[in-house]
Amino acid sequence: MKLPVINRLKQLQYRFKEIETLLNCTNTKSNQKKIFSLSKEYAKLNDIIILFENWLKAKKEINEMKQMLTDQELHDLVLDEIEKTKIKKNKIEQQIQIFLLPKEPDDNRGCFIEIRAGTGGHEASLFAGQLFRMYTRYLESKCWKIEIINVNESEYGGYKEIIIKIPHKGAYGKLKFESGGHRVQRVPDTESQGRIHTSTCTIAVIPEIPIVELPVIDINELRIDTFRSSGAGGQHVNTTDSAVRITHLPTGMTVECQDERSQHKNKAKALAILGSRLHNLKIQRQREKDTLTRRRLLGTGDRSDRIRTYNFQQGRVTDHRINLTLYKLNEIIEGKLDLLILPISQKYEINQLKT
Repeated sequence: MKLPVINRLKQLQYRFKEIETLLNCTNTKSNQKKIFSLSKEYAKLNDIIILFENWLKAKKEINEMKQMLTDQELHDLVLDEIEKTKIKKNKIEQQIQIFLLPKEPDDNRGCFIEIRAGTGGHEASLFAGQLFRMYTRYLESKCWKIEIINVNESEYGGYKEIIIKIPHKGAYGKLKFESGGHRVQRVPDTESQGRIHTSTCTIAVIPEIPIVELPVIDINELRIDTFRSSGAGGQHVNTTDSAVRITHLPTGMTVECQDERSQHKNKAKALAILGSRLHNLKIQRQREKDTLTRRRLLGTGDRSDRIRTYNFQQGRVTDHRINLTLYKLNEIIEGKLDLLILPISQKYEINQLKT
């Protein structure tokens, strides 16, 4: 590990011990606001300090064992232990470097997930419904809140489009690699010849941007239409033009919201999504200028990027970005998405270390 990194870790270690002392100080205990702030910083540093201490311990063990190499009877045994400890030390170094990587500013935010049926007609809509259920199961396993923003149901089942909001802090960082084209290969229920059909859906994961940080949108660049909500809602649906459709004329982006009974609330939600999309567009354009690895894993923002294939006949899921194939389709469809999310996140972090 390079000296600047070691010096940085020593600084963090010093700060960690300093916080420990402050938290046990009588003056601090009477200040709840300060306790909360220090405790938060302490928890944030805890993992990296444990790794650093383990690294120091492994380094010390290697130095001590090297002194035992002069003993001819123990030489081979000691050499073997040194190699094992070196491997352990190198793994810790990699974990430390990942911890010290600069975090992307949007990773700590909530997010919107937009699911849209692509090619494949009815099958694509059904697949969109299945993807929505998969994400819902995953989010429920995390105990994360889900808000449905807009739904456009298909007359044959499933969805033409569904947009959900996950306000949980850090949701975007966890789910950002889901953006792109998702392809399904299976035999539809209506297929009498048993032929496999291929259908697609597109997923867009967009960070939720706080109102104060949203880009300023010129009202003259918007076309705002109101219409009657579809779906459940009784008399209210039939008598009130509460649903809102906003079109951003320069980009052609269109956002619909009919989740609320109030037109004003729907308009506010639609503007929030539009602002987040415009922010994301800016990020994606910057990403196109970045390294090939970054573009390949995070995507360019183009919905035609095919990132994953779900093959029901073989029970497999393939992530094309990292050439990962898992024969655990049933588990993944039931919400065990970490089987796919963790490997690509780790691959991204490792590649970040190389750049």
